[in-house]
Amino acid sequence: MSAQKSIWTPANVVTCARVALVPLWLLVAELVGVPSGETLSWSAIGVFAFFLLISLTDKLDGYLARSRNETTTFGKFLDPIADKLAVVVSLCFLLEHGVVGSWVLLVVISREFLVSGLRMVVASKGVVIAASNLGKWKTATTMTSICGLLFVCALPGESCVALPLALAFRLLLVVAMALTVWSGIDYFAKSWKYLVEED
Repeated sequence: MSAQKSIWTPANVVTCARVALVPLWLLVAELVGVPSGETLSWSAIGVFAFFLLISLTDKLDGYLARSRNETTTFGKFLDPIADKLAVVVSLCFLLEHGVVGSWVLLVVISREFLVSGLRMVVASKGVVIAASNLGKWKTATTMTSICGLLFVCALPGESCVALPLALAFRLLLVVAMALTVWSGIDYFAKSWKYLVEED
């Protein structure tokens, strides 16, 4: 019974809430869509704010786990899944509405397949490869660029603010994808000796 209670730390509750909020966000986002009007769309601002909240909970659950010394195996398992779910779902939405290209999803999903496969291989050998700072920067830049693009979607299309912001956040997304590729290569390099090692 005590083991079950220890799972439900405040940090893990926040992580579970983040997982549950992602499909709810998608439902709201699909209902609102991407406005193409000449005035500020407050409903689209709400979609942006909702996703920003989901993004910030990633920092919150990490802070709670460290400050309360309540890091758990369940949290280590679920937290990266919550991040990936938020990223992939939001990028699918932006792709559907022509905001990002399909190559962005190709990079993100390919990297996750690669890293997940490598983790299974090295775990079978009793090895755990610690996450690098590259992964943290990758997640931070990806989330920031997605939030920025969602915000731009709420702005009047021809405004003098929308175009520069759209360019800036698209460039940031390119940086995020470069970090995604780099972190995947870094993980592959760290796992290489375990891939070629015979049992």
